[in-house]
Amino acid sequence: MDKINYLIVCLWLFLLTVSLFPVTTKAQSYELGGGLGVATYTGDIVRRWDQGNVGIQGTLFGRRNFDNVWSLRGSLSFARLSAADSTAQIDLPSITRDAYFRGSLFELAAVMEYHFIDFLHPQSVYRYSPYGFFGVGYSLFTGSGQSYFADPEAGGYNVGTPVIPFGIGIKYQLSEKWMIAAELGFRATFTDLLDKIDGNLPINPVQIDPNGNPQPIRISRGNYSDKDWYYFLGLTISYSFNNIRCYTYN
Repeated sequence: MDKINYLIVCLWLFLLTVSLFPVTTKAQSYELGGGLGVATYTGDIVRRWDQGNVGIQGTLFGRRNFDNVWSLRGSLSFARLSAADSTAQIDLPSITRDAYFRGSLFELAAVMEYHFIDFLHPQSVYRYSPYGFFGVGYSLFTGSGQSYFADPEAGGYNVGTPVIPFGIGIKYQLSEKWMIAAELGFRATFTDLLDKIDGNLPINPVQIDPNGNPQPIRISRGNYSDKDWYYFLGLTISYSFNNIRCYTYN
C-alpha cells in the first residue's frame, strides 16, 4: 500500500505541474493510432519480471499534442495474462500450492506525456525524442484459476480495479503525418486478487482425503500487504490530422 500511496502523490504533483505550465499554443495536433506488444504480471505467483511469462497485448489510442512538449493520450487496451505455480516454482510451499490463473484484461486509461526533446518543431534537427508518461485508468480482468490445488472455488472470476499507468518510451517522426514509438509501461493496481490469490487465505486450508477425513494442507498464501502489478511493452504507430505545428512559449 505504501507504493500505491507514493504513486498517487506523484500523480497529483505531476498533474499540478501540467496545469501550471505556462504554455500558449498557436496550433494543436490530434493523432489516432494503435499498437501491439506483450504483457506480463507480478504478484503472488510471479514475484519478479519474467520474460518467459508473457501474453499478447494491443491498444487503440487518441492523442492531443498541446505543444511540442506536452501531450494527452487516451487509450483502450487489451492483454492476455497468465501464471502458474507449476512453471514459476518460486519455492516448495508455492509448488505445493499449485495455484494458477489465466484470462483477458481490458484497460481504459488517460496519461500525460512529456517529451524531453523538442523534436516536433519544424526547424528541429532531431526526428526523435524520449518521453515519460503518468496518468490514471481502470482495468477489468476476466479469467479462470485456482488459489490452491483442490480449491473448491476454482473456476471463473472477474476483478475490476483502478490503476496508475506510468512509464517511458521513445518516439520517431517518420513524416509530417506518421509517428512510431516504442514504450514500456507499468501498471500499479489496487487489488491483490488479479491472480485469484487472497492474502488472507489461511496457511493450512483443509482438504478432504479419500477416506472422508479432513486433512490440513501446508501451502504458501498470498502477501496481503503487496498489490498485483502488470506491464506492457510494445510498438505503436499513429497518424496526425494537422499540418501546422508552430508553438510559442511564455
